[in-house]
Amino acid sequence: MSNLTKITRSLIFLFLLCGGLYFAKDFLVPVAFGGIFAMLLTPMCSWLENKSIGKALSAILCVFLFLVIVGTVLFLLSWQVTGLADDAVNVVALINKFSVLVQQYIAHTFGLPLEMQQQIIKEQSSILITNSMYRIAIVSGSIASLIGLSVLVLVYIFLFIYYRNHLGNFVLKLVSEENKERTGKIIASSGHLGQQYISGLGIVIVLLWIMYGIGFSIIGVKHALFFAVLCGLLEIVPYLGNIIVSLLTAIVAFSQGGATMALWVLAIYGLIQFVQNYILDPLIVGAKVSINPLCTIVVIVVGEMIWGIPGMILAIPLLGIVKIIFDNTPGLEAFGYLIGEIKTPKLKE
Repeated sequence: MSNLTKITRSLIFLFLLCGGLYFAKDFLVPVAFGGIFAMLLTPMCSWLENKSIGKALSAILCVFLFLVIVGTVLFLLSWQVTGLADDAVNVVALINKFSVLVQQYIAHTFGLPLEMQQQIIKEQSSILITNSMYRIAIVSGSIASLIGLSVLVLVYIFLFIYYRNHLGNFVLKLVSEENKERTGKIIASSGHLGQQYISGLGIVIVLLWIMYGIGFSIIGVKHALFFAVLCGLLEIVPYLGNIIVSLLTAIVAFSQGGATMALWVLAIYGLIQFVQNYILDPLIVGAKVSINPLCTIVVIVVGEMIWGIPGMILAIPLLGIVKIIFDNTPGLEAFGYLIGEIKTPKLKE
């Protein structure tokens, strides 16, 4: 088989894979979330089973613990959401003031009278209101879908934990006898990576809550805990999520204390990002998901295109598992090398 034929087949397979992932996302997204969280909870379930607690009860207790953690985070957010109304009013007033300045600039620079600008804004506002009603209906449907998705993820978590040994044995039965040892290694490494990545990310998020909370409180940002929790949570979307919520915090800080407070927010964000990238991540997360930044950004973009926001969240741990498969499969080691970090050679003494 010529190299051109191999490349053609590989490209066709890649397009078919992306198409299959896209059209099956309603089924695959909850399965993927359930599998990742089941990996995280498996050690605790094994510990409970070793304490002579039944397998089913151990899985139920793990799911209950997961619900408690998620509920606690949601409580911390909702606790301060009610106090954001005044800040929202200030932000709207700030936006209106800025829009007036923009209109005056347009009138002075391009000669478009304020009355004509107001007429254009009114026409667009009527269209926007119509579209808003349609969007509200979409959001309402999305909320109902999210609730159903959450319940389905909990069911998958329980089932994956309960049947983890059965599923592992099934995979081993699919391979030949000489490949069982390698396959077992891949399964164990994938589960270990999922556990370490999620637990390490959780520890980093908690530390980010503390640092952002202290920093925002020192400079006097109202509802500092809310923005600290939000900044930490959006760390699950690498690069993009934290930047967006930090800019949002800076805008709210600008409405509260002017440009000085907004600049302090950005300075705190930069300092904490430095601490995270050069201290927290190497020490806590380390090389648990050893993926270079280029592949990280590419897989996040592709994940968003295929699965939306859930794809951005799942992209890193799933690619880490794929890298383990590549590293341990003959003929695919080059792809594992491509995804991995560049190791700087040590200088000879």
